[in-house]
Amino acid sequence: MTDAVRRHVATLAPEALPAYVYDLAALRAHAAAVRAALPARVELYYAAKANPEAPVLAALRAAVDGYEVSSGGELAHVRQAVPDAPLAFGGPGKTPAEIAAALDAGVHRWHVESEQELHRLAAALTDRPDAGVDVLLRVNLPVGAGALDAVALAMGGRPTPFGLDPDRAEACARLLTDPLGPLGPLLPRLRLRGVHAHLASGLAAAEQLAVAEQIVDWSARTADRHGFALTEVNVGGGMAVDYADPDARFDWTAFGEGLAKLLDRHPGLTLRIEPGRALTAHGGWYATEVLDVKQSHGEDFAVVRGGTHHLRTPATRGHDQPFAVLPVDAWPHPWPRPAVTTGRATLAGQLCTPKDVLAHAAPAARGLRTADRVLFAMAGAYAWNISHHEFLMHPRPGFHYLDEDGAADRRTDG
Repeated sequence: MTDAVRRHVATLAPEALPAYVYDLAALRAHAAAVRAALPARVELYYAAKANPEAPVLAALRAAVDGYEVSSGGELAHVRQAVPDAPLAFGGPGKTPAEIAAALDAGVHRWHVESEQELHRLAAALTDRPDAGVDVLLRVNLPVGAGALDAVALAMGGRPTPFGLDPDRAEACARLLTDPLGPLGPLLPRLRLRGVHAHLASGLAAAEQLAVAEQIVDWSARTADRHGFALTEVNVGGGMAVDYADPDARFDWTAFGEGLAKLLDRHPGLTLRIEPGRALTAHGGWYATEVLDVKQSHGEDFAVVRGGTHHLRTPATRGHDQPFAVLPVDAWPHPWPRPAVTTGRATLAGQLCTPKDVLAHAAPAARGLRTADRVLFAMAGAYAWNISHHEFLMHPRPGFHYLDEDGAADRRTDG
């Protein structure tokens, strides 16, 4: 944890826990370093779904070129939080109302997921003669044998609800390049710019580069076949974040160098990436306290305030959330202080289910005592916003945003 986070959590009353604590200064520094590692012709968009908290979005603004949104709700929220930022509208199942709202909000970069979506977008444009959009066809590309076998989450390269199979992408490309076709009258305002292909989450830099090269090569061949200028290719996000080793980081320097070599082979092309987790995961912590320590059939369990209804990530991904202990020496009660005795403990929450576990048999819990504080690291992405908040109706956590001067903006409404 950062010193600012440690100091801040130490000042909180027990009733102020659990709390999400974000170090915005550290987040800005990380995003700036990522931007510095990328070539000039690589645009950096933040996938807002990873963490849409308004202070997080604002902290990233100086480093990112824009934001990727995947619903009408995200669109409205991000537009309000960072009003000047370019937006790309992605995600499957865009409703007619969302398409209309995005056009009215001035969103001009679209990731088209299906032929029907393309027709819906075209239909909405007919009612807006002054609107124009730049289209990237989201394609579910087959990649080299085994390239995605070990990834934590695959969105492409296999049957999925995301994007267009290559043959359907070819059909959409024909619609977008044929002036005599059904979309011909709209083509000056419905502009095919290139391809989007977010295929997987959890790839290291070398694997990401290999997939990016395949995406760009396929895109270039498709553009040649259909006679349009390939100006943009979005190779998605999914940069690896290792919860088992919090000190391991995605190699942005090697990734940037590899992208520069790829761009050298394609003059005039702009690449875009859309990391989410890899930008914000390390900038947030879930802070709580130990309510009880108990033994069960020879194993220690530490029950903490909150749980997976606040921090769903370890349950959804099947991992142990890394944590550090902030000892609290005061013990004002007359009874003995419960403590871990076996050298390790499972950290569980307050829910009435055995699945409410944040870390299993963790050696980092050696000596953990009731009333000690626990700070779960890497809680800055896909944490609160994907959790099942209302189960058992426990209080919601607080939210604390630390800045350079150590001051904290707070909210407690969740």
